[in-house]
Amino acid sequence: MVEKINQLMAEVKAFDSKNPAEIEEFRIKVLGKKGELNRLMEEFKAVPAEQKREMGQKINQLKNLAQERIATLKAEAEAGAADAASLIGDMTRPGSAEQLGSRHPISLVRNQICDIFSRLGYTIADGPEIEDDWHVFSSLNFPMEHPARDMQDTFFIEKNSDEPNQKDVLLRTHTSSIQVRTMEHQRPPIRVVCPGRVFRNEAISYRAHCIFHQVEGLYIDKGVSFADLKQSILYFAKEMFGENATIRMRPSYFPFTEPSAEVDVSCNLCGGKGCNVCKGTGWLEIMGCGMVDPNVLKASGIDPEEYSGFAFGMGVERIAMLKYGVKDLRLYFENDVRFLRQFDSAL
Repeated sequence: MVEKINQLMAEVKAFDSKNPAEIEEFRIKVLGKKGELNRLMEEFKAVPAEQKREMGQKINQLKNLAQERIATLKAEAEAGAADAASLIGDMTRPGSAEQLGSRHPISLVRNQICDIFSRLGYTIADGPEIEDDWHVFSSLNFPMEHPARDMQDTFFIEKNSDEPNQKDVLLRTHTSSIQVRTMEHQRPPIRVVCPGRVFRNEAISYRAHCIFHQVEGLYIDKGVSFADLKQSILYFAKEMFGENATIRMRPSYFPFTEPSAEVDVSCNLCGGKGCNVCKGTGWLEIMGCGMVDPNVLKASGIDPEEYSGFAFGMGVERIAMLKYGVKDLRLYFENDVRFLRQFDSAL
């Protein structure tokens, strides 16, 4: 009998399962009415009186061990089932619609700008954010003394101007560098828009940031004129701000274009009558543009006697501010969900 008790005790200790049905089957086998423990109790009646105390203690130990082991395994199985339910969820619960995110307003406006110019035959060009002096400044007709080369405006990674045969390495200050790379590797006709992120060493405020986004465009072919530029910009303004939008061009200066102009669009909030957004003028500045300077064409190996072209560039944040009525540029970079959720329907 001692051998049977020890054998059953070892079996109880060795039993392990996370399946509730298997645990219940084992409980019935050991502790049920027709189980092993009751069989031992029947045999216990025939045990000599002098051995009853010892056998009784062993049977009680076996019973307690079996009860504790089964209770432990049941608790572990129930905990596992609860964990699985928490991962899967209540399968009887009614379904609910998933909340969709939204595109960032900068992405929305950038994509819309690119879509508008794609309808005019423009393709999208891309380039690196870490650039050298040639592609950002020198090839674009920036003189060495130009203020944009100063450390206060540009984030330089390696300043090597004083070392022979070494180029400055910097974060691009405009996406015009993409235009240069396009002209270096593609022969006219060229018609591209260049969206991208740019960097300038400026104090962050409601109207300025050290990181912002631009979309610049370039069109080079035979016989391209300023009239082509004006009509392209007018088409863009009407597509972006509505059919009633009008533009005006003011003379300006950029090292890489000649002649150059700043472009204003009629205020879409007041219809050109004057409001606090347009400061009572009825006009809002949206971009700079001009005819590509012959020196820029020469720097990229394009003959200015045969080809001409125009370029334009706009800040995406500026267009988004005008389109959505956002007055603080910092909102675009804070990732405040309350702000971004306003664009849920603008996918």
